[in-house]
Amino acid sequence: MPRLSERNHTMTPEQALKQYFGYDRFRPYQEQVVRAILSRRDVLAVMPTGAGKSVCYQLPAVMQEGITLVISPLISLMQDQVQALIQSGIRAAWLNSTLTPRQQQLALERAGQGAYQIIYVAPERLSLPAFRRFAQQSPISLVTVDEAHCISQWGHDFRPSYLEIADFLESLPQRPPVAAFTATATQSVREDIIRSLGLENPLTFVSGFDRPNLYFEVRESSHRDQDVLETLARFPDRSGIIYCLSRKKVEELCQLLCDNGYPATRYHAGLDPQERKQNQEDFLYDRRTVMVATNAFGMGIDKSNVGFVIHCGMPGNPESYYQEAGRAGRDGSPAQCILLFQRRDIATNRYFIEQGEENSDLTPEQSRMLRQHDLQRLQQMVHYCSTPGCLRHALLSYFGEQSPDRCGNCSNCLGGQAPEDVTAEGRQFVYCVALLSREGRAFGSGAITKILLGTEDPAIDWLRPRRLDCWGALAGTSPAKLRRVAAALEDQGFLRRTEGERPVLELTRQAPSLVSGKAHLIIKAQATKKERRQAQAQASGSPDSPLFPILREVRMRLARAESVPAFIIFNDATLRELCRVQPRTRDEFLQVKGVGAKKAERYAAPFLEAIRAYLKHPSKE
Repeated sequence: MPRLSERNHTMTPEQALKQYFGYDRFRPYQEQVVRAILSRRDVLAVMPTGAGKSVCYQLPAVMQEGITLVISPLISLMQDQVQALIQSGIRAAWLNSTLTPRQQQLALERAGQGAYQIIYVAPERLSLPAFRRFAQQSPISLVTVDEAHCISQWGHDFRPSYLEIADFLESLPQRPPVAAFTATATQSVREDIIRSLGLENPLTFVSGFDRPNLYFEVRESSHRDQDVLETLARFPDRSGIIYCLSRKKVEELCQLLCDNGYPATRYHAGLDPQERKQNQEDFLYDRRTVMVATNAFGMGIDKSNVGFVIHCGMPGNPESYYQEAGRAGRDGSPAQCILLFQRRDIATNRYFIEQGEENSDLTPEQSRMLRQHDLQRLQQMVHYCSTPGCLRHALLSYFGEQSPDRCGNCSNCLGGQAPEDVTAEGRQFVYCVALLSREGRAFGSGAITKILLGTEDPAIDWLRPRRLDCWGALAGTSPAKLRRVAAALEDQGFLRRTEGERPVLELTRQAPSLVSGKAHLIIKAQATKKERRQAQAQASGSPDSPLFPILREVRMRLARAESVPAFIIFNDATLRELCRVQPRTRDEFLQVKGVGAKKAERYAAPFLEAIRAYLKHPSKE
């Protein structure tokens, strides 16, 4: 059994990167984070999904003495990453509830003998006496906290078990350096992570939240099922995730997809745990290419070949949305993130916030503040869905990052139509609300729309609406457009909808600025189906080489033989690089981005054989 002291310490970080992971150079910020950890500094790194966070702690683990302990929230993430590490020649293991007590004991014994360089554990395990004894007697060189935003009550996925981490660190005879990683964290959440983990003078790296390979689209959809089917028709061979707001919708949509011939499966908290596990494995191993799920699915899923993420409903905050959408294109390949939005999603999310379970660890005042914070984040999500500007700019601005006003890779930038100025219509709407308010009356947007259109309706005859000088002021305008105007007035803060069974519209403090001309009301253009298809095609990039499906089949054959997910062998980006380079020899194969020494030794022969066979038939091009 290899001992930890036998590691080769003569490697530079660059050499280790190529040896184990097959890359010639670091991605942005990776090298700085690696060197900070090797210098034994505490680190907080905020890096978007797909930026290579795991390499930042896995690389130091093979370059220094001792054990790197990785605290991770989900079993599936542990298993995926451990499999990938073993494939790359790195000794790794996990400790979780899937192991029997005897297997857990043996794993701890082997770890104490120096068998592993990296051990993954769930935060709940940190408080167990047997694990604490092991940690106190073992050379822990680094503690890594993955998904570190889970420790913050102000984040989007707070987990009380993460609060055990600080106590665990204090229990160790000698505190090791701590490295915390997350993909999405606002400034307040970053401060909470540092305080709650007790990070000591940490080096903080915020590499930027942008994912240039992702195409973002928001569509206000009245027929979401049909829109989902039309979208999937463009991705017949790609793996993807569809998120729904309720378990019922997951069941209905999964059945619809299966009835239409799509290899779909489902995931939500109401399923039997064994079925959830089986369905997740079917998705990871590409036996089912479409996963329909609630937000119970996905955090930590290390599946690199997800080509699209569709939200069949608006998430409750930008952090959740960006993390879920970010599961697409993890390997850097072009991928699409499509949000199918309906106005009722706002009320659904508000209900989830207001009726959610109380956290017993919080005081009533803290609970009230947290609920208010969640409602504010919901409003930011509504702004994202309704903005006529660049979608990427809206997301990055939320996280405090400056970006160009146009990205050229979202539906608003590629939609083909300019946003529409509806200030005149908005003023009439606000003026009508103000007239009624002076009389002590208030109505919903439907009644006000009828007044502005001059629509005869017995339901409002008692009001004698013809006496109002705004009666028929917008006659000839389409009701659909006025509904969009009303929604924009709410979204942009000129009107407020009251709570209760019969909500009505009220003026806000911003309303006079619209009437006076100091503010404008802009709504996004409604793209045609043809324009949407053109934008999506443009975002998809160049079509794959005819060699790609051949190599994908080789990869699938190897994956099945070794009982691992296909992306563990090579991700899609590496397959595309093989298509581009078309190596003929093992040395050329080793130079391809994403091919390390161990993988070249194991897999060069079958891939080279397929490439040589393909090159004998140039007519296939």
